[in-house]
Amino acid sequence: MSETKVALVTGANKGIGYEIAAGLGALGYRVGVGARDKARLETAVDKLRAAGVDAFGVPLDVTSDQSVTDAAELVERRSGRLDALINNAGISGEMAPGWVQDPTTLDLDVVRMVVETNVIGAIRVTNAMLPLLRRSTSPRIVNVSSNVASLTRQADPNIEIGPIMAAYSPSKSFLNAVTVQYARQFASTNILINAACPGLVATDFTGFRGPRTPEQGAAIAIRLATLPDGGPTGSFFEDDGVIPW
Repeated sequence: MSETKVALVTGANKGIGYEIAAGLGALGYRVGVGARDKARLETAVDKLRAAGVDAFGVPLDVTSDQSVTDAAELVERRSGRLDALINNAGISGEMAPGWVQDPTTLDLDVVRMVVETNVIGAIRVTNAMLPLLRRSTSPRIVNVSSNVASLTRQADPNIEIGPIMAAYSPSKSFLNAVTVQYARQFASTNILINAACPGLVATDFTGFRGPRTPEQGAAIAIRLATLPDGGPTGSFFEDDGVIPW
């Protein structure tokens, strides 16, 4: 019998992250549930376990070096390796009415905070977990991105892409670019890394705007986290296929 695969999902106490954890758990993965808030983390783990998922809590603030180091040590103690890392934790940053971030009036501290979480946080977690991922026979990394990260779509006046989000949107474009750099670095290895677009999902992150459920939003990340050997790497996907950069 093959060993149980192990996944870590950041920002997994609610919304899309929770559903990614639930979906991987339903496939038989042992799932590390990463979250900052202790009470919400415990609630999420209890709920997943009640649903039959082999879940364990991983206190994790992606903006803290020490927190990420501690999380890597915890995962090592619990499982000894990591088969899938899903960098889902992210923030939008403060928005004006209408869910807008105007680049001409944007508070630079908001930009710094969004990039620190959405980009630097993903790099920090990925690098801390790499030794554990390298112990897997089929390691997978998924960076949860967004439709608004596509420069091609953003620049096309014929495509409705939503409001201007001058901190959040570029942070996800930055994350996509980082994903490509990792893919280049991993080219001679068995590590596959891709960016996933969940679509516009009705969660508290979006103010419950959007036609998609969290379960629907989680599907593409789950698919990329479970790619077969020889699958794509260094690409940007939504349910319908590849998204142009």
